[in-house]
Amino acid sequence: MSQYVSRLQRRSQAAPHRLRLHRRPRRVAMLSVHTSPLHQPGTGDAGGMNVYIVELAQRLAAINIEVEIFTRATTGGLPPVVEMAPGVLVRHIDAGPYEGLNKEDLPAQLCAFTHGVMQAWAGHRPGYYDLVHSHYWLSGHVGWLAAQRWGTPLVHAMHTMAKVKNANLADGDTPEPAARVIGETQIVAAADRLIANTAEEREELVQHYAADAGKVAVVHPGVNLDRFRPADGRAAARARLGLPQDALIPLFAGRIQPLKAPDILLRAVAVLLDQRPDLRSRILVPVVGGLSGSGLAKPEGLQKLASRLGIADVVRFQPPVGQEQLADWFRAASVLVMPSYSESFGLVAIEAQAAGTPVLAAAVGGLPVAVADRRTGFLVRGHDPAAYARVLGDFADDPALTPRMGEAAARHAQSFGWDTAAAATADVYAAAAQSYRRHVRSHHG
Repeated sequence: MSQYVSRLQRRSQAAPHRLRLHRRPRRVAMLSVHTSPLHQPGTGDAGGMNVYIVELAQRLAAINIEVEIFTRATTGGLPPVVEMAPGVLVRHIDAGPYEGLNKEDLPAQLCAFTHGVMQAWAGHRPGYYDLVHSHYWLSGHVGWLAAQRWGTPLVHAMHTMAKVKNANLADGDTPEPAARVIGETQIVAAADRLIANTAEEREELVQHYAADAGKVAVVHPGVNLDRFRPADGRAAARARLGLPQDALIPLFAGRIQPLKAPDILLRAVAVLLDQRPDLRSRILVPVVGGLSGSGLAKPEGLQKLASRLGIADVVRFQPPVGQEQLADWFRAASVLVMPSYSESFGLVAIEAQAAGTPVLAAAVGGLPVAVADRRTGFLVRGHDPAAYARVLGDFADDPALTPRMGEAAARHAQSFGWDTAAAATADVYAAAAQSYRRHVRSHHG
């Protein structure tokens, strides 16, 4: 009888676990060491990943998953905790000097950052965080330690991978260090679940990092469809930005660094104007973004290139702009040009399409998922400026091409809402929690 009672007791103690298996976590600790969700995308190390974290956190909060984002304080006097939105807190952690630290210097600050995360956690009751979701390899290392210490599952999103970047380097770009490759390999082994942006990224994780394919979930990033939409159209957007109504406007929007290849757009425009000098009076090339990464080594590089190519008169350099104004730049453009060497997804490609603008992009990384070739834009294999010039010539010759493809692009982008991405991410959390508990039970069984 006593055996039967103790078995019943054991089963009743295990029951809450069984009930919780498929339950979504209530509170997630999200880690973003090197870039704050409060920073302006398009500057320094702030880019698509910032947008991703901000939007995902807000949509998770909307489906009752509270999110606390830990990020490194980059200026003095920041409040330790900021409420970014209902259910979303940003915690600033002091780790290293505020200013002047490059992303490459941050591995040396991971110990200090981890200490700050642990201090914040120490003020809470046990079991306060149900899950850790780390973004990028630097955060993955902190997440690995935090998840182990807290007894929670770890979900990790790479965003970019050293081995993939090194296989697709731009001329003169610096390869990613071996320490990053080792770090990424360790995180892949430690995570309960990995989130990949595309099926191709999942293959890369399996092939380059020996990830267990069963642990990798594909979740396409989303786009804020309320902000990025065709709105009142191209003519109105051009009027607001003071741009000529009848010009061919190929737009570059993003961080200015070799990886993103804004130079390919400038070279393509030079080729086009060599072949068709008549177009000079009706072309304008806006470059919207700030210096980043190895682009910081040559701050004037792109301006000097425009002068050398003899096209400085048609190129307009714009500092990074907020999301609302960025949407206007997308609407105003004839085509967004993304000649990147490597791109885990290419969020701006979806944003531009959602705003009703076609995209001319390199067929790399996630861009073939983001852009429907010949329907919502054009994909170019390789980085030959002449190939890009040919497509720009098509846009110059057929003024109906932009609105026609733009309509298809806006429809295509509708399937990339953040609500879909957040629901899929919540499912990954539930699966991670389930496999984590199974793992714990098998080790303590």
